[in-house]
Amino acid sequence: MLTATPTVMCGSRLVAKRSVRMQPDPTDGSRSDRSAAASASTAESRDRALIERIARLDRAALKELYLLYHRRLARFLTRVTSRYDLAEEIINDTFWVVWQRAGEFRGASHVSTWIMGIAYRRGLKALKRASFMQLRANDIPDTESAGHEPWSGAERREWVNAALERLPSEQRLVLELAYHLGHSCEEIALIMSCPVNTVKTRMFHARKKLRLLLPQLAGTAADLHE
Repeated sequence: MLTATPTVMCGSRLVAKRSVRMQPDPTDGSRSDRSAAASASTAESRDRALIERIARLDRAALKELYLLYHRRLARFLTRVTSRYDLAEEIINDTFWVVWQRAGEFRGASHVSTWIMGIAYRRGLKALKRASFMQLRANDIPDTESAGHEPWSGAERREWVNAALERLPSEQRLVLELAYHLGHSCEEIALIMSCPVNTVKTRMFHARKKLRLLLPQLAGTAADLHE
């Protein structure tokens, strides 16, 4: 929208000064959504092409897929177990299964959902074999650093992590898959082999428990600073 402003002197003439008032572009949000959707579509096409190559026993494609997914899987599996060596073992098992079963992938879900489902099931089996089902209940954040304020952003993240580790594994992993890895409830149901309503129930109870745990951890941290 153009708006007239008071005139200013330019030589011997009065010249009206005009300014442009910028209006927000209502299409910015939709453009961003389209861009995100296009990016996701490109990633899915790339992953499917890699799976097709792996099905033809292309080891270079398996390596590329491994590098693309290692960080995501490591983050997820360290929520299943705090043992990094076991998490790496599960990742290796997951890609061994991908190597063996790539030809069976029919595209009924996203490649990422398929891989996360394999990792989840291999993780449960590995935990059962290792008899490692306990959470680190005493993992309280260290808040005694000199000059460290009790309500800093870093401490909040530590409290959230400590609180997550006190949740039952199914509830913790639902939150991890939803909020950190961006999966929908339908995708999580496929990954965890359970009904969508079960996913939503676990998410509800997990949030409820977090609301109770976080103030307790914050109070503990505040006590340490007194």
